[in-house]
Amino acid sequence: MNALGTTEAPSLQSPDTAPNVALPWVVRLRYGIALGEALLVIGMRATFHLGVPVLWALAPLAVVLLSNAFVSRKPRLVIRFPERTLGTIFALDILCLTAVLGLTGGAMNPFSILYLVGITLSAAALQKTWTWVLGSISIICFGLLFFFNVPMPGLHVHETEPGLAPHLVGMWIAFVLATALIIFFTRKIADALRKREMEVLTLQDEIAKKDRLASLATLAAGAAHELGTPLGTIAVVARELERFASTLPDGEAALADAKLIRTEVDRCRLILEKMSIEGAEPMGETARSIQVTELFNEVLRQFPEEQRRHLAVEVADLQAVAVLPVEATIQSLAALVKNALDANLRGVPVRLTAMRSGSEITFAVTDQGQGMSETMLRRIGEPFFTTKEPGRGMGLGTFLASTFAARMGGRLSYSSSPGKGTTALLELPSNCPKLEAHNAV
Repeated sequence: MNALGTTEAPSLQSPDTAPNVALPWVVRLRYGIALGEALLVIGMRATFHLGVPVLWALAPLAVVLLSNAFVSRKPRLVIRFPERTLGTIFALDILCLTAVLGLTGGAMNPFSILYLVGITLSAAALQKTWTWVLGSISIICFGLLFFFNVPMPGLHVHETEPGLAPHLVGMWIAFVLATALIIFFTRKIADALRKREMEVLTLQDEIAKKDRLASLATLAAGAAHELGTPLGTIAVVARELERFASTLPDGEAALADAKLIRTEVDRCRLILEKMSIEGAEPMGETARSIQVTELFNEVLRQFPEEQRRHLAVEVADLQAVAVLPVEATIQSLAALVKNALDANLRGVPVRLTAMRSGSEITFAVTDQGQGMSETMLRRIGEPFFTTKEPGRGMGLGTFLASTFAARMGGRLSYSSSPGKGTTALLELPSNCPKLEAHNAV
């Protein structure tokens, strides 16, 4: 029950991993492109005898290699900021390619098409904003190459008169259109794939939860069946103890203890019968109208008189009415109250409050415990995870309460300050539909 910070009960968290997946391949690709461009620069000078400033043209490629080495030596930076790292790499590649092309003929260099490689990769691996920014940088850089370049006589075959020939203007317009189309359609495909991936992950998570709930229902039904015999034996022995104690002159204390044992055994048998029915026939529960004060009274009845003295109920609107699966809601709140009672250390009553806001109703259970570490907080909703001592709990109450809230379109969240206690917030629609199945908590 105790928590540190504020969080929802565990839910699916699937951040976009595309930058992390793409980065190693991009690093390898950059090595290959840098090597290929170096060979082309040297080949233009050696084979075609063009006046290429080899050393100056190789300098931007050296920057590419150094940045690759930097990324390889800073794995923590890559892990922490994968998208920023990859976006910065693509921007650097655009600038380095522009410098190489500017020194080897500018826009007339046929390898200016390499701009599209970075644009395509960014559209597949990065978010939309990064992609359009990098596409805009490429368009601007390609346009500047028409005006700022080292002329290569063998490449400037389209310049028949001063100024920009229509062919060159067409090249730039074609590049702009190609860039826009690649970004648009590649982004659409990438977004669709990411959406489908999230849907698959969500479905897998839901299937896993349903499998766990089915296993718990089977376990509950089996436990109810197996425990019936020993509980019956205990009830018979308790009845015999009552008879024996009633014959003793000073057996009032023993008689009271025997009656208490029988009462608790009967309570256990009722609980097990209920578990057996719900485990065998998970037909769901129909939501019905109930006053919040009556709902809280039913929650209090789940606890012995001694524990009720440590509970304080507060309802902002005594006439508030909600339409809920009543039994499932009672069991969820009872599980949270039980956790709060176990965590309470200062003798201050556990507060159970309700507040309605619009179409939602929020139940709050506040204790005065010590809190949890962040690691425990992340696991608080897992089945069979508990911070209690062995024998005091199985760690199922919070898991089932969280599952119930999610099924109803609500949520279970926690807020806590170190040393000041914890508040569990169960938020539910105040007008719920029928609960599908497995509503026992």
